[in-house]
Formats: sequence, structure tokens, C-alpha cells
Amino acid sequence: MNTTMEATQNEQNGQVNSPDPNPSPVPQHQSLSKNAQKKLLKQQKYEAKKAEKKAQMKEQKQRDAERKRKEWEEKLAALPEDERLKLIDSRKELRRERMEKRSEERGQKIQRLTQAKETGQNIVVDLEFSHLMTHSEIHSLVQQIMYCYAVNGRCSSPAHLWLTGCEGEMETQLQRLPGFDKWIIEKEKQSYIKAFSDRKDDLVYLTADSETVLHELDSTKVYIVGGLVDRNRWKGITMKKAEEQGIHTAKLPIGAYMKMSSSQVLTVNQVIEILLKFLETKDWKDSFFQVIPQRKRTEGDSENCQEVDGEDCEEETEKKKRCLEVPSHD
Repeated sequence: MNTTMEATQNEQNGQVNSPDPNPSPVPQHQSLSKNAQKKLLKQQKYEAKKAEKKAQMKEQKQRDAERKRKEWEEKLAALPEDERLKLIDSRKELRRERMEKRSEERGQKIQRLTQAKETGQNIVVDLEFSHLMTHSEIHSLVQQIMYCYAVNGRCSSPAHLWLTGCEGEMETQLQRLPGFDKWIIEKEKQSYIKAFSDRKDDLVYLTADSETVLHELDSTKVYIVGGLVDRNRWKGITMKKAEEQGIHTAKLPIGAYMKMSSSQVLTVNQVIEILLKFLETKDWKDSFFQVIPQRKRTEGDSENCQEVDGEDCEEETEKKKRCLEVPSHD
């Protein structure tokens, strides 16, 4: 009786304890450690600064284009009619030659990548870790994949790249890349275990936690790179996965050629670019020193090599920019 009276009174006071049909989501950072929260905040600040710089560069590019346009118009206005027409025709011819060269290069790239499907080294990016990453981390990985595809397309002996476990937000962000549907690359929703179900013994997961050192690349093997950003939160996860699946593991022979200032964990684009460099040069040392950022090496190693900085600094950003200047839509 008392319960009924209390319920009636609550209804009259508008205090019915019914479940909220649209409960507020628990902020993602509440489930992270303090260290992870700091890293997330640092990443967010970096992304904000990066976006601001991108906007500034876009404005500068527009100003430069407008300045060049005015200079061109002033130059034409100062010339007699016949010389003006000659200059315009010359510019058109130069543009036509440039377009023909790009078209020829694009055709050659398509031919190389198509041939790589048959004879190239198979390299897989395992995308089954997207549920462990934030939106910005997935975005970062997508950018790395785009860079990998661009670098591979410019190689004289490209590899055949695979994206496995490509679904959910990862697939959504990849689909937003210009020309992604035309990429000469394997895109699989299923895992590499299913994609290579008849070649399980050929699978080799590349992980810094492996005790097996990779001295050569075997064209009959399929090398797997874990698609995971901020591995420090998930130490040993790729090694554990490979062991549970019963597949081979190996690590790059970095220690034999240089001393790392921190861990030997590299980004996806760094690992794949090292593999691509080795396919062309057959030289691990040269491949490592061309790709591994200076900030990840000890001072002694840095003095004896070409300066290549990390993905967070200007040098690496410019390197990627140069590589992606010509859209890789094919």
C-alpha cells in the first residue's frame, strides 16, 4: 500500500524513475589511464595545429596563384599582339607536354602495380584493430595507408599490398580518399587468415616482440604489418595475436645496423617503406637509415646518416607532401 502511494506521489511531482531513452554516452577519456589521456590530448592539440597550418597553406597557395595570374596578365598586356599569341601558344604546348608526361607515368605505374599482383611481394596491413583506436588515430592510420600506396606506386619493383579486416569506420574513412576505388590493391573485409586460408604456413607477422630476425624477404611469404596507432597502449598485442593464430612471426634486423633511442616500434608507413626500400636495394642498412626518423635513433647513428625526421616534424611532412603531390588515383 505504501509503495503504491509513493508511486502516485512521485507521478504527481514529475519524479517518475523511468530509464532515460537517450542516455548521455560516457566520455571515452574516462576509460583511459592518465597517461593515455595525456597522449590523447597531445594528439588532439597536434591535429588542431595541423589543421590550422593546412588552412594557412591553402590561403598562401591561393594568394600565390592570384599573384601569378596577375603577373601573367600584365606580361601579356605589355606585349604586341603577335608576340602575345606566340607566348600563349607556347604555354599551351608546355601544359600539353606536361599532361602527356603525367599520363605516361600513370600508365607505367598501373602496369607495374598490375604486374605486382602476379609477381610482387605480398604485404598485408592488418586492420582488425580499429576498435581499439580513437577517431583521430584511425584518421592517422588512413593517412599512413595513403602514403604507403603512393610510395609503392613509385617503386620500380612494387609490392602487392593488401588491406584485410577493412570494415566499419576504417572502411568509411578509406572510402573518402579520392580515387580509393581505383587503387590497385586488395581490399578485404575478411581477415588475412581467411583471405590466405590455403597459405597459412606462408603468413609471417612482423612484430618487434618476435625472437626471429628477418634477414631476407621471401617472395613466397606473406608479410603482415599490424595496423595500429599508439601501440604503447597495447604492448605485445600483435605478437599475442600471431601466437594464438599459430602463424610465424619475425622482426626487422634493426639492432644489427643501428641503435634506437627508444623502442623499435615503428609506424605502419615506416615499416612498409623499409620493406619497399629493401626490395629495391637488398640493403637493410640503407633502407633503415633512409626511413627511420632521426629522433628514434641514438646520437651516434644520427651523425653518420642522412637526416630524415619523424612524422611529427617538418622534414617528414614535406617528404610525404612531395610524394603525394601527384594524386595516386589509379
